[in-house]
Amino acid sequence: MAKKYLIVGGVAGGMSAATRLRRLQEEAEIIVFEKGPHVSFANCGLPYYLSGEIEGREQLIVQTSASLRQRFNLDIRENSEVVAIDATNKTVRVRAKNQEYQESYDALILSPGAKPLLPSLTGLSEATNAFSLRNIPDVDQIMTFLKEKQPSSAVVIGAGFIGLEMAENLKKRGLSVTIVEKVAHVLPTLDQEMAIPLQNELEKQQVKVLTQRSAIAIQANQLVLDNQEVLSADLVVLSVGVQPETDLAASAGIELGLKGGILVDEHYETSLADIYAVGDAIVVKEQISGQPALISLASPANRQGRQVADILSGLPVKNRGSIGTAIVRTFERTAASTGMSERNVQALGLPYKVVHLSGNDHATYYPGATSILLKLIFEPKTGQIYGAQAVGEKGVDKRIDVLSTVIKAGMTIFDLPELELSYAPPFGSAKDLVNMTGYAASNIALGLSDNVQWHELAHELASGKILLDVRQPEELQKGAFKNALNIPLNELRERLGELDKKESYIVSCQSGLRAYHAERILKQHGFSVQNLDGAYALYSAVTNELLEDKSGTL
Repeated sequence: MAKKYLIVGGVAGGMSAATRLRRLQEEAEIIVFEKGPHVSFANCGLPYYLSGEIEGREQLIVQTSASLRQRFNLDIRENSEVVAIDATNKTVRVRAKNQEYQESYDALILSPGAKPLLPSLTGLSEATNAFSLRNIPDVDQIMTFLKEKQPSSAVVIGAGFIGLEMAENLKKRGLSVTIVEKVAHVLPTLDQEMAIPLQNELEKQQVKVLTQRSAIAIQANQLVLDNQEVLSADLVVLSVGVQPETDLAASAGIELGLKGGILVDEHYETSLADIYAVGDAIVVKEQISGQPALISLASPANRQGRQVADILSGLPVKNRGSIGTAIVRTFERTAASTGMSERNVQALGLPYKVVHLSGNDHATYYPGATSILLKLIFEPKTGQIYGAQAVGEKGVDKRIDVLSTVIKAGMTIFDLPELELSYAPPFGSAKDLVNMTGYAASNIALGLSDNVQWHELAHELASGKILLDVRQPEELQKGAFKNALNIPLNELRERLGELDKKESYIVSCQSGLRAYHAERILKQHGFSVQNLDGAYALYSAVTNELLEDKSGTL
């Protein structure tokens, strides 16, 4: 007997479930309720429409209700809101055009998504120039405001993915843009040192970035900050995060978890029988740590929609969790991450080590090579990879996608050197940055190397360790550490007598490679030595605490 499926919410999770169900169950009755006017649209593309990078509004519409009916024989009901669920009688109450009616189901799939968090701002409820961005009506409102009011200044509150994309596209449209972020750096999902290149790029593009600041009031065309600074703000964008849209689920008695997200089992079934949930509204298992998490990303939502359809069709599929792989472009810089950040790992109290490596997106000698900074976080005994982050101009997506696959497959740092990645000079290097990162991490796990992180250096030096800089003297003219010894790498073997085996040393260079070479020389001559991970380049990008006040020799 053909089943009847009701799906609440379209876009990524809901439409993936609906279309997969149809491919697997030709005779099933499938009804999709979407409370907005568009059941299938490119929500991740909305910011790019504002700048004109995506030229036509119609390009944002992935499928229409008519095309979905034609191709998939789906009953699409837009502008229809499910307002109540009766799990006992397996019915829902729907409100459409100021009328309500009931619809029965054999299985109900909830895909309500997430809604923007609104900051606590005095005057926000009266403001006519403040917007958040979630759907087509939102982008229409902003576009109308831009055309009719011709704002010259914009303030973006929140420097997450949406905030950075909005800042870039409003700047490209010609507005003067300021970003206000309450934590110490932009893109808080990244670790601090990995976000700094993005912040530098924003400032290079004349976007003002104010970190460790919060907005407290909006008045006319001005925004007041917690330090009483007043910003010109013809347009205000609210992008401080999202929260699960779970009012409907809660009113039905469905059990909620982390931050109000819907709890589901490995088959996406909620605490109520025959009611399933997918997408941004559900609590997932962070696959590496096993901890509950909310991961509001399009790729997991699409996958979950397909999987719940498979499960309802009897296929042996289960929810294995997510690792939160994400990417963002900020003008000429791209940042991406997968798995846990160093901050996440620290919070869980897990043993870990980190390596930072810099390398080019393709062979250095081939024209157009650009640098990528890659960070790998791993368990030093087993080699389990906790997470990775990368930032650069080109090739960032490739490296993080490879590492995401490695993590999903349960591979370790010892597998990274074995990866056979495609190579020709225009595309990569014979030893790709991912391979090299594997070598560096393996050296640590095997006891051949040890490192100190940028945020540990001050403490280590205060404990009595000595900093040894193996750069050339002329390099020190451009920037140097305070009170560091300087012995260039090429002179190190001949000058070992200047060092004391009773002391402990931390070796640095410009980016890390020479420091590692020096570390190996010194270790094999009986010295106690570590290298400064990322070396001077990384340290000086984050802080000037231990640097010379002005250029000069040591």
